Amino acid sequence: MVAGHQLRLLQGASELFEAMVQAMNASRYEIQLETYIFDVTGSAQAVVHALINASRRGVAVQLMVDGVGTPQLPVEWQTQLNEAGVRWHVFSPLGRLGLLIPNRWRRLHRKLCVVDGHTAFCGGINILDDFHDPNHGALSSPRFDFSVQAMGPLVQDVHAVTSRLWWRTQAASSMRERDLAAAWNSLKQAQQSESMPVSRDMKKGARAALVLRDNIQHRRHIERAYLKAIAEAQHEIIIANAYFLPGGRLRRALIHAARRGVAVRILLQGRYEYFMQYHGVRPVYGSLMAAGVQIHEYQRSFLHAKVAVIDAGHSHPWATVGSSNLDPLSLLLAREANLVVQDQAFASELRQRLVQAMHDGGRQVEPEEESRWAWSKRVKGWMAYGLMRLALFLTGKRY
Repeated sequence: MVAGHQLRLLQGASELFEAMVQAMNASRYEIQLETYIFDVTGSAQAVVHALINASRRGVAVQLMVDGVGTPQLPVEWQTQLNEAGVRWHVFSPLGRLGLLIPNRWRRLHRKLCVVDGHTAFCGGINILDDFHDPNHGALSSPRFDFSVQAMGPLVQDVHAVTSRLWWRTQAASSMRERDLAAAWNSLKQAQQSESMPVSRDMKKGARAALVLRDNIQHRRHIERAYLKAIAEAQHEIIIANAYFLPGGRLRRALIHAARRGVAVRILLQGRYEYFMQYHGVRPVYGSLMAAGVQIHEYQRSFLHAKVAVIDAGHSHPWATVGSSNLDPLSLLLAREANLVVQDQAFASELRQRLVQAMHDGGRQVEPEEESRWAWSKRVKGWMAYGLMRLALFLTGKRY
């Protein structure tokens, strides 16, 4: 955790896109953007146009999208990006067998952007219009999600990790094409990004850090950050998570916190989106509520947030905003990125927005409801939970 950060909490794509486009329009030499979904419907077009315009005036623009979240860009947009000189890459395309190969479940799920090495964005918001869902169509209310605009030392960390992944994927592409010289040059670029010095000037401003999850050096960093913060909580824990299926460690940590008197509230998805994620969490409701954990389901629109705030307004506030769900896909397989923040003003603002969401768009699940669930709902819950456990078994992971 390093001081010296100016942080701005952004709710929804509308706030993020406005801030992102403003930064891109002012860029002078470089934009790097990573996202899981890159959908050019509606307001997201403003971001695409900002990338194109920046590239046309000589800014080096690198765009990386995931092969599951964005299997293919529309041809007309590919043409515009190519003609403008935007360099774009699809991370791990599925190929013929698709997700039948377990190794391809390791997705690029983080949402990072860095502009001129000066401003960074990190959170859970895809390049996707607030009122549009690729699977469900138009939404009557905006998707509930957050991102953070950051200036300070961690921007260099974001720059380093996005550069490293970009050049490693370029090297892999060159190797497949048997262009060894290009592959070697890309690997050298990746190595330079790893060794780039990072400023750690201690100035006034929020204490914050970039916390990653990948399959090499940072396998459990995000999960451990959560576990440490939950273990140290004294007053209150509020978690909002789109796809919530905590493993044994996280479940026990939340239960222990509630039993020692910490007020624990969890805001979860209340609308059906995906079978496994929606039904798989239901079997763990009982043990959490029995310990005193409050569970709220967000029903106004799709909840896509991956945030938490602990002890806001007290002497040791803690908050996180990022791309990582608290489920095995995020915590064991995907590339994820979260900002962790120790700042009272930031934590209090995030807490206020989460409490408001519970009040205005949520519904608390009462403990006695579980006993009244229809048998079909119970079967679906255990079926989804079992499928998730089977998927983990096939990957050789324990959770």
